Amino acid sequence: MVQNETETLSLQLVITLRVLKTRELSAQSNISVLDVITIAICAVICGADYWVAIETYGQAKQEWLKRFLELPNGIPSHDTFARIFALINPQKFQECFLSWIKSVALLTDGEVIAIDGKSLKHSYNKKAGLRAINMVSAWLQFP
Repeated sequence: MVQNETETLSLQLVITLRVLKTRELSAQSNISVLDVITIAICAVICGADYWVAIETYGQAKQEWLKRFLELPNGIPSHDTFARIFALINPQKFQECFLSWIKSVALLTDGEVIAIDGKSLKHSYNKKAGLRAINMVSAWLQFP
């Protein structure tokens, strides 16, 4: 994907997620709702499944996230993630997210690279200082 397509996808995500803003969300002026949602989506794609894990992901990737997010007060706390998502209408979020995913499919002409990662259980050796074996698989799916 070229830079212009990436910028188009980012802009589409911003436009799509702006639909989710409510008065309650906008009232929290020191928090960028788009930042919260974007970090959460990235974290969940990377395997985070609860608010603390999403916050931890954000902290670990903060330098990278700063390249395209505002982050006026740094990475939000896990409580902030929970509070923001509690205010979002799940149906509207689903509609917005599906709209964005469809735009990604159009821009990539339906090509998808599916990525899966696993750590092999008990493959580490603490005494020898060896980490667990991690495997990553990728598949290219054609329309």
